[in-house]
Amino acid sequence: MPLSLADFDYDLPPGLIAQFPLPERTASRLLVMDGSHLEDRRFDDLPDLLRAGDLLVFNDTRVLHARLHGVKDSGGRIEVLIERPVGRHEALAQIRASHAPWPGSRLVLEGGLKVSVVAREEAFFLLRFPGTEDLVDLLERHGKLPLPPYIQRQPEDADEARYQTVYARHHGSVAAPTAGLHFDTSLMDTLRARGIDFAWLTLHVGAGTFQPVRVEDLAHHRMHRERYVIPADTVNALAAARVRGGRIVAVGTTSLRALEAAAQEGDILAGPGETELFILPGFRFRTADALITNFHLPKSTLLMLVSAFGGLKNLRRAYAHALAERYRFFSYGDAMFIKKHDAS
Repeated sequence: MPLSLADFDYDLPPGLIAQFPLPERTASRLLVMDGSHLEDRRFDDLPDLLRAGDLLVFNDTRVLHARLHGVKDSGGRIEVLIERPVGRHEALAQIRASHAPWPGSRLVLEGGLKVSVVAREEAFFLLRFPGTEDLVDLLERHGKLPLPPYIQRQPEDADEARYQTVYARHHGSVAAPTAGLHFDTSLMDTLRARGIDFAWLTLHVGAGTFQPVRVEDLAHHRMHRERYVIPADTVNALAAARVRGGRIVAVGTTSLRALEAAAQEGDILAGPGETELFILPGFRFRTADALITNFHLPKSTLLMLVSAFGGLKNLRRAYAHALAERYRFFSYGDAMFIKKHDAS
């Protein structure tokens, strides 16, 4: 049966969108979904949901200070959101302005950065940054943390830590892999002590993750492209987990998407890659047995992915329950533990 955008819509009261993190990372609620069965837990109950030999796969990307303000040559004010670096001195970016800048023009951004507009590539602009300093270092000094658009406040000092996972290592994202925000070092130590293994990959989350799907016929939607790297050690850890009968649990939709992208030809391949993989109900998952994830925006590709993983009817029931029980939604909100739905 063909799916439309309306199949992934729901009404969300604005008061359920979390504007601040809880005082403790692990204090969030956790809705456990196994087919049609739902159970209300806390995130610090996670060790009781796993067993020795299971493997958690984390995305260790780190959020860039990707938002900058400035002016065009003409004096018009602009806001720049880096989509992704494409070299030591260049980046693709979204630019908010009353009139889009022309290729060949110049922007003056915070810190006096004189940035050249090299080209326009559909919704993005290719920007060249001045000097010899690495782009990431420039952004860390002059940019601001890019909180999501549904968090309707300016970043505070506390966000510098709380909008990063405790294991973030590789700069490159413009949004946090939010399922990982619920883990602290104490919980990770407890999981290790119980014989649960960890593996790591890197997928740099692009600004496109917040872009709504704008076509009713989902066959016409084009996904944003994201870069990922899967280390050889992770491929080996995945194979070892399968051999010992452990379950593979993807921490976040970004981890799951990277794993599935790397497995499109069969076995999961180590190394770098880029993916435009668009996952809808009916997709055959090859890699993970369970998924830890936050609650996602209506009509979003991430909601479509989790609907595919857990079953569309099951996800609708789970979201209705979460709304009725006043779970907290989106980046600083509560989480789900979803067991893969067997569609056969």
